[in-house]
Amino acid sequence: MAPFNVNAARAQRLEAVGKNWEFEVDGDVFRLPTEFPRGIAKQIAALDDNDIDGLLALLLGAEQFERFCKYDTSVQDVSAILEAYGNDTGMSLGEG
Repeated sequence: MAPFNVNAARAQRLEAVGKNWEFEVDGDVFRLPTEFPRGIAKQIAALDDNDIDGLLALLLGAEQFERFCKYDTSVQDVSAILEAYGNDTGMSLGEG
């Protein structure tokens, strides 16, 4: 049996989803990374379970997060974004 090939798996993920996963609010497009460094995962793990702003700030980066905050989005909106992101990218952000 051949060993698991990390590079091939990464290439397959990026081909399926692209380098960034996008969502839209009132015509404004935001991009979340399909993959992020393990260091970001440590920062996410350090967040309080209910800190959705902290999570979005890490994923979006400062410029996009500032733009996102201008919209009147609900907790349910953010939850739907994160659920779709997780489903499409296979990314687990600690839910459930």
